[in-house]
Amino acid sequence: MTRIFISRDSTALSLGANQVAEALQQAADSKGLDVELVRNGSRGLFWLEPMIEVETAQGRVAYGPVQSQDVVELVEAGMLEGKEHALFLGDIEALPYFKDQSRLTFARVGITDPVSLDDYLAHEGYRGLKNALNMSAQDIVQQVTDSGLRGRGGAAFPTGIKWNTVLNAPAEQKYIVCNADEGDSGTFSDRMVMEGDPFVLIEGMTIAGLAVGATQGYIYLRVEYPHANVALNEAIANAYANGYLGDDILGSGKAFHLEVRLGAGAYICGEETSLLESLEGKRGLVRFKPPLPAIIGLFGKPTVVNNVVSLASVPIILDKGGDYYRDYGIGRSRGTLPLQLAGNIKYPGLFEAAFGLTLREILYDYGGGSASGRPIRAVQVGGPLGAYVPESQFDTPLDYEAFSAISAVVGHGGIVVHDDTVDMAAMARYAMEFCVEESCGKCTPCRIGSIRGVEVIDRIVKGIQKEQNTVLLEDLCDTMVNGSLCAMGGMTPYPVLSALKHFPEDFGLDKAVDAA
Repeated sequence: MTRIFISRDSTALSLGANQVAEALQQAADSKGLDVELVRNGSRGLFWLEPMIEVETAQGRVAYGPVQSQDVVELVEAGMLEGKEHALFLGDIEALPYFKDQSRLTFARVGITDPVSLDDYLAHEGYRGLKNALNMSAQDIVQQVTDSGLRGRGGAAFPTGIKWNTVLNAPAEQKYIVCNADEGDSGTFSDRMVMEGDPFVLIEGMTIAGLAVGATQGYIYLRVEYPHANVALNEAIANAYANGYLGDDILGSGKAFHLEVRLGAGAYICGEETSLLESLEGKRGLVRFKPPLPAIIGLFGKPTVVNNVVSLASVPIILDKGGDYYRDYGIGRSRGTLPLQLAGNIKYPGLFEAAFGLTLREILYDYGGGSASGRPIRAVQVGGPLGAYVPESQFDTPLDYEAFSAISAVVGHGGIVVHDDTVDMAAMARYAMEFCVEESCGKCTPCRIGSIRGVEVIDRIVKGIQKEQNTVLLEDLCDTMVNGSLCAMGGMTPYPVLSALKHFPEDFGLDKAVDAA
């Protein structure tokens, strides 16, 4: 029997992966070929999807991008034996885009059957949990602290400190909440983990529960991720059936339960306190802080709220040790980050690398430059509230502190690329419009400031009292940064001010303005 792999990842499906799989099954049936079709996750090389990988005596070889009408010809050309064809890619792991990665969190994504527990175990799965079951809660937290892991959702808060706070908070009930409300433009690493390796998230959350004394976990998943919902629930059911979740995990006497809850898709529910409100069945409004969710969180109990990739990074830390993970990266940015390349880029996709790469390396060595072939003028890093970085700053290393020094953010690792045809005044206006649409409305700087921001930008672009309105826009941004309750209003000025500072000519201004 020949094993053939075709991705069930949303991006691959949108490009026709299901049709390719159906065509392959029909071709195999009609010719009496003995094949096993495995629907794996995506390797993250999206310009090659839909991609077929075939397990041969020489190892797995790939073909792509494949359309359903290519399948019969590929089979007749000897695809099942790994023979040459115009779509032949060879060993996908030998391609430069892939081989230079440091895949820690994404080690299994694209390799295994995402919902097969046997496959997960055969590829070093649940080794971290088995170690954790033999450790004290304090020692688990110490390993995570030693790893230097910081929240991958954007805030970059040290995970070990957060867990230690919950560990030391006295309560009969504590919770682990996974923020799977991935809503930033150009980001898809959370989705790829949940669709391509859901067990690594389940294992990470179970370890988190052991670490802080929580027996119940929730994955708050946005409803726009239906394929992730299916994969997560299949994997959770398998974990329960085999004793990896429940009242007696692997006979240890320790309990952890887990379920998926769907959110309606409001951007603000990616903010942790709004998420908790929504999870409690209420409207997703931001809560005042303090108290922190680590002290008073879900249903008023101490709660760990971590992003998908943060929690999915925990199993390898407990498997190989905090020092192993800490050896990757630079400065205070330790470990690896799944980078997501989108927008006007030749090679869109995801690759995982240690902190320290420069933006220029990411954009040109991995991304291949712009898809249009024109010069890259600006990139937005960290989602719709991230700053626009000009070409003059492309040598900035991927590092939380280095980005902060240029008034930018690493955020969730999403990078959206624009070539030299982009209108940066329009992009700045879009940032304010986005805030108008997505603000929860609880605080005035965000709710009203964003509406006034659109109006002021329009006046500048139309040439109406340009200098006075530019000063007014800067003052308005300062109010939003310092007066908003959460990052929604507090970070909306980042793209606006960066566009104004680096691309004043797009606003009809003659010279660089003194914007932060």
